[in-house]
Amino acid sequence: MEQDFVTVVDHPLAKAILTSLRDRRTDQIGFRKGLVRLGRIIGMEMTKHLDIEKIYVETPLGVMAEGIRIPDMEHVVIINILRAAMPMVEGLIKIFPSARQGIVSARRVEEKGMGANYSFDVEIHYMKIPKIYERDTLIMVDPMFATGSTMVSVLDRILNMGARPKRIFFTTAISTRVAIDRLRSFLLDRKLIEKARLFTVAIDPEINDKGYIVPGLGDAGDRAFGYG
Repeated sequence: MEQDFVTVVDHPLAKAILTSLRDRRTDQIGFRKGLVRLGRIIGMEMTKHLDIEKIYVETPLGVMAEGIRIPDMEHVVIINILRAAMPMVEGLIKIFPSARQGIVSARRVEEKGMGANYSFDVEIHYMKIPKIYERDTLIMVDPMFATGSTMVSVLDRILNMGARPKRIFFTTAISTRVAIDRLRSFLLDRKLIEKARLFTVAIDPEINDKGYIVPGLGDAGDRAFGYG
């Protein structure tokens, strides 16, 4: 199912995995493995939106067969927004093994509270990313796309460093309309909406007064790394 720049991954396995992630009884290992599997499924969905080339190969029978290659898969940069993104990135790497990786340590300043329009101040403590070329597909990963504050802040920093990728993909497990609208507004202001696409498995209806997605799945980072 697609609506403007949003792709909701309508796949039975993705939905079953998300159901397990939502379940409070799912343990740390099961939760982390679930995020890895979702990353792999979403990565496969992303390949539908990459450029392809028709090629011919010779089979062991000496016969030529028509096929395709996906050259864009060799030009991918994945941005890992710590902590919760790490398992999803692991799954994406299974699909894009040649991807270069960037690491970003960022957090919402929750102690200051949520501001107007569900906004948070964001602190970026560390950022190390490879050079991003105009041929590259930039993939930004954050499983819980609640208010959009973190994703937009990180993307803004990357663009201000001069990055001009061919396209930008956003990878999430659960999103909200608030986050989608915030990202859409930012992309429109930067004239990037035509080269952007958000991939998510579900769009949840609410954000509570702490900025958490409802019904959501809890704190993805805590559950994946044994803090919950």
